[in-house]
Amino acid sequence: MKVDNAQLAAFAEAIREGSFELAARKLNVTPSAISQRIKLLEDRMGQILIQRSAPCQATVAGRPLLRYAEELALLESEVLSALGVCDASATAVVRIPMVINADSLDSWFVEVFDGLASSAAITLDLRVEDQDHSVTLLREGSVMAGVSASAHPIQGCRIEPLGVMRYLALASPSYFQRHFAAGVNAESLHAAPMLMFNKKDGLQQAFLTRLTDAVMKPPTHYVPTTRSFGEAVLRGMTWGMIPEQLAEAHLKAGQVIELAPQHWVDVPLFWHRWRIGSSALASLTELVHKAARKALRQQQTMDR
Repeated sequence: MKVDNAQLAAFAEAIREGSFELAARKLNVTPSAISQRIKLLEDRMGQILIQRSAPCQATVAGRPLLRYAEELALLESEVLSALGVCDASATAVVRIPMVINADSLDSWFVEVFDGLASSAAITLDLRVEDQDHSVTLLREGSVMAGVSASAHPIQGCRIEPLGVMRYLALASPSYFQRHFAAGVNAESLHAAPMLMFNKKDGLQQAFLTRLTDAVMKPPTHYVPTTRSFGEAVLRGMTWGMIPEQLAEAHLKAGQVIELAPQHWVDVPLFWHRWRIGSSALASLTELVHKAARKALRQQQTMDR
């Protein structure tokens, strides 16, 4: 059985763009044409491939096909670029969808942008997800590479260690004086308002467990952007776990202090990428490792 290229393109573009309407604009056809092509592909495969939701998502049956479509698009763009046979109106650009956690994106990963600045050969399609949950997108096949805290290889992917991201428990001096004047202990931590990035964020609880061995449920704020997260701590609203790269200047300026200087949370990070012979993906991998070596701590032990 052969997969029809037009049907495959409609399927992949609907997922990339999130809707039939946007996919139609990208492919210069009507939304009804996108719908018809996807329906024909599903009839041919005998399975539902797309969840008609907002945004559109691949079903379990559709994920292997999505990965195939992404691999095909990547290799095709590289071949056409190498042969110099791209359409005159098109630019020889390789699109790489990848996932990364917000803290990495807003700290050490920006060095990767420097490496890409002088070249228009690669475009990044970045998705932001918690470092403990980014592997889900890799398993689904919707991204080709990603930064994750998972040390377990994903089928069809290579895994390479990047280093350790250290998180410090920080608060403003005024907040510390209000809530921890009598000491940082189970009682004061249980009562002091805590900050989390979102419901998936387990760093603060990991710190509390390591420090006190007690189960606590302090009042909790949720702030889902790295910059606003840091501002909430700086302005004395709460305490939270912040990467040392982002905290260094504020610590030196005395704008924040550590709750427990001898306690922190280290998060090993790993680079997952598809096992595919792509020069663009190899170039991106090299840039990621270079940036990680400059900013992250070295891991003492590795579970390969």
